Amino acid sequence: MLSLSIGEVSAALRKGRLSATELCRRCLNRIRKTRYLNAYITVTEDLAMKQAQEAELRLTRGKPLGPLDGIPFSVKDNFCTENIETTCASHMLRGYFPPFSATVVQKLLDQGAVLVGKTNLDEFAMGSGSTDSVFGPVRNPWSYSVSYREQSREQDPDSDWVIAGGSSGGSAAAVASLSSFMALGSDTGGSTRNPGSLCGLVALKPTYGLLSRHGLIPLVNSMDVPGIMTRTVHDAATVLGVLQGRDEKDSTTVESAYSPSSLPEEFDVSDICVGVPKEYHAPGMSAETLAQWGRVVALFERAGARVKEVSLPHTQHSIVCYHVLCCCEVASNMARFDGLQYGHRSKVDSSTEALYATTRHEGFNSVVRSRILAGNYFLLKQNYDRYFVKAQQIRRLITEDFRRVFQSGVDVLLTPTTLSDAACYSDFIQEDNRTRSAQEDIFTQPVNVAGLPAVTVPTALSSRGLPISLQLIGQSFQDMKLLTVANWMEQQLDFPIIRFHDDTAERERDRQTDRTRNKNANWGHE
Repeated sequence: MLSLSIGEVSAALRKGRLSATELCRRCLNRIRKTRYLNAYITVTEDLAMKQAQEAELRLTRGKPLGPLDGIPFSVKDNFCTENIETTCASHMLRGYFPPFSATVVQKLLDQGAVLVGKTNLDEFAMGSGSTDSVFGPVRNPWSYSVSYREQSREQDPDSDWVIAGGSSGGSAAAVASLSSFMALGSDTGGSTRNPGSLCGLVALKPTYGLLSRHGLIPLVNSMDVPGIMTRTVHDAATVLGVLQGRDEKDSTTVESAYSPSSLPEEFDVSDICVGVPKEYHAPGMSAETLAQWGRVVALFERAGARVKEVSLPHTQHSIVCYHVLCCCEVASNMARFDGLQYGHRSKVDSSTEALYATTRHEGFNSVVRSRILAGNYFLLKQNYDRYFVKAQQIRRLITEDFRRVFQSGVDVLLTPTTLSDAACYSDFIQEDNRTRSAQEDIFTQPVNVAGLPAVTVPTALSSRGLPISLQLIGQSFQDMKLLTVANWMEQQLDFPIIRFHDDTAERERDRQTDRTRNKNANWGHE
């Protein structure tokens, strides 16, 4: 049941084959069973059961609020949720209970979706592994899958588990572990697509301005976008249809042109042109990722699509441009956490300056502090033109690269999402956060710089039994067209459903118990 798509579960709920309370109960049981993944910071069990009961009553009466009524979902813990603790995985915000919910969260609740919990992340969403949280690192559910365990040399799964990706690793782990049917993440430089890729999910970064950022605690205002994680492209399209639209509380949102809330049943892939950027053949890309890239290119060609190599010449400068702009906006956004209005407040109050300094030192980890320091350096009067202005100029050139390629007749771009499959935690933490982020975000952050939509789709399992994914990039506000191509690609690839090692053992024990019972029953009749 828990491995079904949103569409399948929604149909079962409407036809009475499944109750919303039973579905919610199973998800909560799954959360308890997979607690070792550390995917959740807060589990909203009582609230979830109350919402499920209300959904069940509506469904019984035949009056569902929408396609998501009764569907359990989770939210990254940097989205505000009314009267539910919102921490950003930081000491700075522990104990903060917002008086309102983020617009995207409220839209899901208004559709009858059931909130089961708030998920783990890198502190203030600064990271690419979900390893820098005050609540501890998130473990990738595929670490405990049959496919990975069969290839692992270690007998103990706790000794060689792999990262979930970041910074929305908790949301990805929640959906991949089957404890949630969909999850919200934030995507500033790939923070939804990176963990989606490593956890074998469909992860959508919508066009900037299509979804409201109101209530998303900001990292980089000019690049932050709420992201959507599901197990199928159709599910992502359903959620996008609910969340998109203008919000008077966010001046950067736009009223998008009419777009269908569901994908077309028929699609002729021969009508599209797929671009393959030559600059994305990056150093460090694994042979298996390269092979999957080539395999899917060939798949499009055999189906009749036009495929051509394109150039995005300023891609090589994108990661540096992103780093400068990110640090500048972080320095500005983090200034609000001063210990006076909300969040952590130091006991050192000998002076106002001492209160500020010790509060921020105690509340932020070293990663956040280093980005604040770098951002303030870039914004100094003598450095402003050399760093911030120059980065903005490079950003314009990167955006122009994409515009020129799409104007040449290309409909979507096909690229890798990450350099390889998920790294072991013990290997990942050998390098500092800055280096890791530069490596992991190399294929994803140019899209945020340009404000374009992108989606990652799992393609196959690596020789280690872990997911490998590819990324499709579309034109601004053509998110549904992008998802239509992604849906076709998903159908051709037939990515396997995760099977957990402990679940297999339990099923085998159940079968043995059944055989014993049958044997005893037959013996009793002889």
